[in-house]
Amino acid sequence: MRKSNQVHREVARSAPFQMAARAGLVAYGLVHLLVAWVCVQLALGDFDGDGVGKADKTGALQNLAEHREGELVLWLIAGGLGFAVLWQLLEAATGARNSRRDKLLRAMNFGEAVLFGYLAYSAVKLAKGVPASSTDQAQLALVGNLLSREWGKPAVVGIGLAIVVAGFFVAHHGWSKRFREEQDFRGAGRSTERVVIRLGQVGYAALGAVYAGGGVLVIVAAVQSQPHKATGLDVALKTLAAQPYGTVLLLVVAVGLAAFAIFTFLDAKFRKAH
Repeated sequence: MRKSNQVHREVARSAPFQMAARAGLVAYGLVHLLVAWVCVQLALGDFDGDGVGKADKTGALQNLAEHREGELVLWLIAGGLGFAVLWQLLEAATGARNSRRDKLLRAMNFGEAVLFGYLAYSAVKLAKGVPASSTDQAQLALVGNLLSREWGKPAVVGIGLAIVVAGFFVAHHGWSKRFREEQDFRGAGRSTERVVIRLGQVGYAALGAVYAGGGVLVIVAAVQSQPHKATGLDVALKTLAAQPYGTVLLLVVAVGLAAFAIFTFLDAKFRKAH
C-alpha cells in the first residue's frame, strides 16, 4: 500500500499531470463563471426559468451550447474536467489521514471527482448535440426515490444535513484561508498574493452558502414529503430571486461565484505541486 501511494505521489508531481490538473481548474472556473452569468440573467429577469435545472451547472453548459462557438468550448471544458477527475481521485488516494480535517478534505476531493465527472459527461453530451440531464434533475430523482421508501425521510434529512455541513466546511475552508496551504506565491508580488487570497475568501464563502442553501431545501423536501423541493442550485437561485430583495441577493451571489471562478483561474497558476 505504501509503495502504491508513492507511485501515486510521483504521478501527481509529474509535469504533464500538473499541467492537466491546472487545465481542470481552469475548466471548473469557467463553469462557475457561466453560473455567475446565469445568476445575473435571473436577477435581471431575462432568463427563461421554466423547468428544472436551467440555472444549475449543467444548465449553464446548456446555455453555452446554444452559441455557435459553444461546441468547441464544451469539448475543452470536458477535457479539462476529465483531467480534474483524475487529479481529485489522486488527491483523495494520497492525502494525509491523520486528523478529522484530513479526512474531510479527502471526502471533499472524492465528492469533487464525482461532480467533475458528471459535468464532463454532460459537457460531452451537449457538445454532441444530445440533451443532458441536469445535476438538479439527478438529485430530484434520487430524493424522490428515497422518499417513496419507509425509511426514506430520515435518510433524506441526513443527506440534507450532510450538504449543509459540506457548505459550511467549504465556506470555512475559504474564509480561514486554508487554501493558502496549497499555493506557492514565490516570484509573485505581495499585492498579487493579497488579491488571490481575497478572491478565494469571497469565492469559497459564496460557494459554501449556495451549497448550504441547497442542503436546506433537501431537508425541507424531506420534512414536507415534497421531493420536488429538493432540487439544489437551480431552485435555490430561483427561490432567492423570489425574495423581496432577490435581485440584489442574486447579484451578490453572482459576484461571489465570479470571484470564485477568477480565484480558480489564478489557483491554476499558483497551485503548489505536491
